[in-house]
Amino acid sequence: MSSQKYLQNSDSSNPRLGDIEHLTQLSENLSALCMSHEYSDVILIVEGQRLHAHKVILASRSEYFRALLYGGLKETNQSEIVLSDAPLKAFKILLKYIYTGHMYLMTLKEEIILDTLGLANQYGFVELESAICDVLQQLLSLRNVCAVLDTAQVYGLGNLVKVCHNFMDRHASKILAHESFLQLSQSSLIDLLKRDSFFAPEVEIFQGVLNWSKANEDIGDNVLKCVRLPLMTVTQLLSVVRPASIVKPDALLDAIAERTNVRLSSLPYRGQLLINENVLSQYSDSKVIEGELREYLLDGDVTSYDMERGYTRHAIVGPGDSGIIVKLGTPSIINHIKMLLWDRDLRSYSYYIEVSMEQKDWVKVIDYSRYSCRSWQNLYFESRVVQYIKVVGTQNTVNKVFHLVNLEAYYRPEIPKLVDGVICPTYNVATLKKSAIVIEGVSRARNALLNGDTKHYDWDSGYTCHQLGSGCILVQLGQPYVVSSLRLLLWDCDDRSYSYYIETSVDVWSWETLVDNTRENCKSWQVITFPPRPVLFIKIVGTNNTANEVFHCVHLECPSQEEINIFPTSSKPSVSKAQKENQTPEVLAPTETATEAEEEIPPLLEF
Repeated sequence: MSSQKYLQNSDSSNPRLGDIEHLTQLSENLSALCMSHEYSDVILIVEGQRLHAHKVILASRSEYFRALLYGGLKETNQSEIVLSDAPLKAFKILLKYIYTGHMYLMTLKEEIILDTLGLANQYGFVELESAICDVLQQLLSLRNVCAVLDTAQVYGLGNLVKVCHNFMDRHASKILAHESFLQLSQSSLIDLLKRDSFFAPEVEIFQGVLNWSKANEDIGDNVLKCVRLPLMTVTQLLSVVRPASIVKPDALLDAIAERTNVRLSSLPYRGQLLINENVLSQYSDSKVIEGELREYLLDGDVTSYDMERGYTRHAIVGPGDSGIIVKLGTPSIINHIKMLLWDRDLRSYSYYIEVSMEQKDWVKVIDYSRYSCRSWQNLYFESRVVQYIKVVGTQNTVNKVFHLVNLEAYYRPEIPKLVDGVICPTYNVATLKKSAIVIEGVSRARNALLNGDTKHYDWDSGYTCHQLGSGCILVQLGQPYVVSSLRLLLWDCDDRSYSYYIETSVDVWSWETLVDNTRENCKSWQVITFPPRPVLFIKIVGTNNTANEVFHCVHLECPSQEEINIFPTSSKPSVSKAQKENQTPEVLAPTETATEAEEEIPPLLEF
């Protein structure tokens, strides 16, 4: 049978009929030329060894060799070229790759892989450099990570540096005690020690730096300066640091003074950094140390809770409440807390959250004591190292007990814009998923206003309403947000128009007028913009309907997710010919009431 490969239609990977592919043969033929004197027109001298090569192949594969061999440099006319800075074993592997496009790294020693990475960087083999970095990430170990980090730093391989740092963060204590730590360059070591996430007891870091300094020259004491002496106890400073005689007495006294005189929360703590991972999971050794019914808070169950079980609580007495306190299994860097307030009815809670490292000095990171919040809370703050989290309820609209169903803590690489600790969202927060709810208003489906459906509404359903002159449509968001726009869709299946006004509040007691359209004839989509303000409650009050005595709203969005466009036609539902023919004055004459909208009555009688 012929060795040629004819691709048929049945070949799923190469479906084109008639294609011929001989890449394997091509690679084998070129491989035979590698370091062969046959047709060779240049000799590369590496560590004294003469390697035959072919200019056209080198130049076609590398801009470096193209410039060297054909760029008018002195080497252009030389038949022998000395490459003085290339390690021989790594260069032979690279040369093989140049001729074949193949490289088998798993059979190579790590030092040769690192040398090959250096050559790939030097000669501009970008794809090869990236591929070697990917392999090295899989091969990282305590034995080689320091060497890999130094190599990545030298060649400016930012992604590989980041991977090495993350690996060393997770194994900080073992890295400090490993013999390879002593070979780490000064610049790499300084960058590592500056990281808050390089977490180990500071006395261990000091001991590691001490050992490194004995094996290397600490130019300018720059490595020693990275040790955070105030994080050590006075006993450690006197019994471990002082006898080592590498810290000046004044620096030692300054560390003792800072340790004893400043706020503990201002010390430069270190902590583990787990990106997008809940550090309060039931597998993290975290535990609830204050509060009643402690066993429920960290069990991860956010569905099986009721009036009797499934939550942790504390009595709301007043200033000085101890609240609910959780101790993290390991000090961690966090900037996001997610928690679920008990939400089996319409009650709301107010609260604040404090964090601490040693339970002696608490820092308030969230203060929602003047806001009425419900259900899921997504809270962000400046990244900091935390050992304890305290949640203190200050109000429950039903009784004097604060109920917390679930608590999670994360580090997020990116957090939303905040104003005084309140999120400025770019997404719609008036949704069921974001814990918003319709408190007042009549509808066949209670939260139809927030379900995001702006297509399927008619005479009978898909809207929320209230009787003119009585009541309103009142929406509560899950938590406060700083917003500057909202959008609503008024019912528009015929030519009627409405008048209305909107007010907002953060506590349901004090209201601010957002827009006053009581003298306007408004139809369909309404986009309202206003100066940014914190909003928790949105009250929509209809004052006129040219068809009857009921105000109808199909959809609410906050903030607005579209640019100002008051009369878009794409979202307007069509009215059937039969409906239009049945819209006689006799049928539409009766005045609708908001109560009727809840009853099962023929659609035409509602309008």
